[in-house]
Amino acid sequence: MQPAVCGLRILYGSLGEPPFQARRVRRAVPDRRTRTNEGPEEAAVAQSYPAPAAPMIRRPWLRILSVGLALWIATIVVIFLTGNPNLVPTLVLLGSFLVPVTFVAWAFQRRETGEITPAFILNTFLAGGVLGVLAASLLESYLLRPSWWLFLGVGLIEEAVKLAALAFLTRHLHAKSVRDGIILGASVGFGFAAFETAGYSFTALFTIDGLSLTQVVQTELLRSVIAPFGHGLWTAILGGVLFSASTREHITITRRLILAYLGVALLHALWDSMHVIALFLTLLLTEGVKYQATPHGWLVRPSGGQVMLFTGLQWTGLAVVSLVGVIWLRALAAARRGPQAPAPRYGWRVPIRPPGT
Repeated sequence: MQPAVCGLRILYGSLGEPPFQARRVRRAVPDRRTRTNEGPEEAAVAQSYPAPAAPMIRRPWLRILSVGLALWIATIVVIFLTGNPNLVPTLVLLGSFLVPVTFVAWAFQRRETGEITPAFILNTFLAGGVLGVLAASLLESYLLRPSWWLFLGVGLIEEAVKLAALAFLTRHLHAKSVRDGIILGASVGFGFAAFETAGYSFTALFTIDGLSLTQVVQTELLRSVIAPFGHGLWTAILGGVLFSASTREHITITRRLILAYLGVALLHALWDSMHVIALFLTLLLTEGVKYQATPHGWLVRPSGGQVMLFTGLQWTGLAVVSLVGVIWLRALAAARRGPQAPAPRYGWRVPIRPPGT
């Protein structure tokens, strides 16, 4: 019997303890009144299944970031050395999901109620991200046309679909606190950002000169740097405001939520249009546009000063938009409502059907 016991220990040591292990230990180690009746085999089994100690990993988000970054760099090196195109999807997925998953893991450690489990946070990240991307793609294709309010339309649509996905996926939570709303909103937003970045990285692979791995790496680096200040931040704000007025029985749409939605959509529009705003200000503050004749027609030839001014204006604008969002989120988290606070008196209450009905 001892070899079988050792084999079980090796198997369950690598895959995790079996569900029946705790009950087996209790049967194998009776109290003092019956311990004299146990045989040598039972005693050996009891000694071979000690109670497992749950290891506590400090800062799991840091381990996710460091290991994921090492794998991403290793993938780039192997692709450059071998030229194997089959590794491109691995590069796209690692670079697109690394920062969003890291921030979701960091936020998960700050949850307020036990209802938010790893499985639930994973569901909001994946399902919320996919639902948001699909709905936004459909609505933008049918509702938006090139116009001066194009960026505002994108902001209104994408923030609306993320908010709807968040409300749908979290409708059955018993306790809805502001902090948990922020965490779950960030999860949906980062899921949206991860799938969006994967799409941008994939399209960056194709250029007029053929496949460009450099373009993929540059796209992933840039979007990874700005990811914490985009979709995750904006949907976290909406999640906190949504949960501050909702209860177990109702999702409440208040005037405060509508104003927050419009404000977040405006931040989104300013973020997306900062390239155009910086270009307009650059032309306004300098001598204007210079053209250069080429075989493909007349192209704009910016001066060195214009390039520097444009870059500085664009990044300054993005920093201002990010700072406004971070201050807004911190103020919301500081004034968070407890999970059992009463619902507001005014607002449109959407009833929630209990599960299984």
